[in-house]
Amino acid sequence: MIRAENVHKQFGEQKVLKGIDFTFESGKTNLIIGKSGAGKTVLLKLLVGLIQTTSGNIWYDDVNLIELSKQELLKLRMKVGMLFQGNALFDSMTVEENIRFPLDMFTKKSKAEKRKQVDYCLERVSLEGSNAKYPSEVSGGMQKRVGIARAIVLDPKYLFADEPNSGLDPKTAITIDELLSDITNDNNITTIINTHDMNSVMEIGENICLLHEGKLAWQGNKDQVLEETNEILQDFIFASPFLKKLTARALANTKQGEKL
Repeated sequence: MIRAENVHKQFGEQKVLKGIDFTFESGKTNLIIGKSGAGKTVLLKLLVGLIQTTSGNIWYDDVNLIELSKQELLKLRMKVGMLFQGNALFDSMTVEENIRFPLDMFTKKSKAEKRKQVDYCLERVSLEGSNAKYPSEVSGGMQKRVGIARAIVLDPKYLFADEPNSGLDPKTAITIDELLSDITNDNNITTIINTHDMNSVMEIGENICLLHEGKLAWQGNKDQVLEETNEILQDFIFASPFLKKLTARALANTKQGEKL
């Protein structure tokens, strides 16, 4: 579990986050959603510890991130996996070397132990036998899965993903969503995903935090989204007039069927 407690962030005179209180639950896919400029990326960076809060606290279970020393923060980051928006793979390294990188940096495992862990992670993301390939030799979706494999190679307790479906076709995006959800549930990880993808919201949004102008505008889950009357949420979901009409028609048909 990760908990934001009255979190504020200000850059100069600009107030980006204005008192965020939210609990990101273990074993669930926690989504941060909102329009551009709402504060999603800043909140994610604060939660990871890449930048510091102006005020407020961030709790990793019973540990306050704000109070940690550099050494304690480094130890905590050993429990954190990160999937970057642009994958951040090393072009000059093979798939295996990319995934192994955190093991080389943070562990003293033998080569055999590292290879075993890499192979396990490749199997977990359905990329068995891709060890010797380079990022340029695999598709964008496969690169994203390599990024996930690297993010989980240290058996993290906490997993962060920044726009994991960015640049992917709809079918591949669904595959990535399902993979992140399965890994989260199977390993009881606290997974936090920054996204604007409504397919992700409706498919894997088990705990959703909607930001609007730096404030928490709504919280809930995927089953509550379509029936929610919150105007900010409705405006975010139905930004497309076509989607708004299509959903209204579907809801009308459902209600008519219930009457029959």
